[in-house]
Amino acid sequence: MAHLLSVASATPRHQADRALATAQAQRMSCRTPREADTVEKLFRRAGVETRGSVLLDEPTPGTVTQSFYQALSVDSHGPTTDARNQRFVQESGPLAQAAAARAVEQAGCHGEQFTHLITVTCTGFGAPGFDIDLIQGLGLPATTQRVQIGFMGCHALINAFRTARGLVAADPAACVLISSVELCSLHYQYGYDAQRIVSGSLFADGAAAAVVAGRDFAADHRQDPTPEILATGSCLVPESRDAMTWSIGNHGFEMTLRASVPGLIEASLASYLSGWLADHGLDLGSIGGWAVHPGGVRILDAVETSLGLAPEQLQISRSVLRQHGNMSSATLGMVLEQFARSAVPRPWLMLGFGPGLEIEVALIR
Repeated sequence: MAHLLSVASATPRHQADRALATAQAQRMSCRTPREADTVEKLFRRAGVETRGSVLLDEPTPGTVTQSFYQALSVDSHGPTTDARNQRFVQESGPLAQAAAARAVEQAGCHGEQFTHLITVTCTGFGAPGFDIDLIQGLGLPATTQRVQIGFMGCHALINAFRTARGLVAADPAACVLISSVELCSLHYQYGYDAQRIVSGSLFADGAAAAVVAGRDFAADHRQDPTPEILATGSCLVPESRDAMTWSIGNHGFEMTLRASVPGLIEASLASYLSGWLADHGLDLGSIGGWAVHPGGVRILDAVETSLGLAPEQLQISRSVLRQHGNMSSATLGMVLEQFARSAVPRPWLMLGFGPGLEIEVALIR
């Protein structure tokens, strides 16, 4: 049994509203009024009203701005990958620690009780990295065993839950801290490219953390019934290799998101998920809470259509997208946190999508 003792999230100090985010994208992408008008429409349709970024400053009260990205010029491609990654090294630790400290406190644990640390990110690299920041900042033992889950994209928190489930199965006395931090705003791209602009209209920064414990540890530290990670699953959608990509360029990590992605999800999801749930004695109607990664409005619409869900069943996912944007792997942590706050009935079904095109699921009861 893998007991989910807590889930918490954190966002950067400063937030950009849609008007500011659109204006910045126009400065980095557009050379004509027509292009600027198209960018405004794309950002409006993205459904993201506010988003956090570690790049934002507030030089005077009530005035939020940024200086990392300059206006588009003839030869500009934006900061180099090295400059972006250096900013990741600088900013990832404090944001990851903010979410992790909340998760540890909510679980009723102390730093010295942890046996394992799983870190998750696809937006930067550094060694020693934010894993060491967490060990030192939260007082985890020097003997903490570490696992890094990298470059798996929006569904990677599910991969982390799968890993934690295996660790506590091997050692029922284990206590695992999961930490996801994604600084997507470090990788906004210059130039008038529709796929990159759509990606930029969705992504934001954030962190999430969870505490997963084995049977023996949970029995000693929590008396109330806690959610359990019952199972996880994966499915590679046929003929979808180029539908979603995430690669390292000379000027940041480059994301592509083809218009075919929602259609692939709509066509493939129901048949896979129905069979997977049946293997666990469940069906679509058995799920109490649908924790779907809000990769975008059209992706949520595709899930809703494919599974025959009512609009209110994805309300929390849509709210997270609207208020915080797509924070890659950290987003599902925020969705689960709101599930717990709202006492959404279990079982919960975590569902995310990533490059491949890959479907990842986890069942929490």
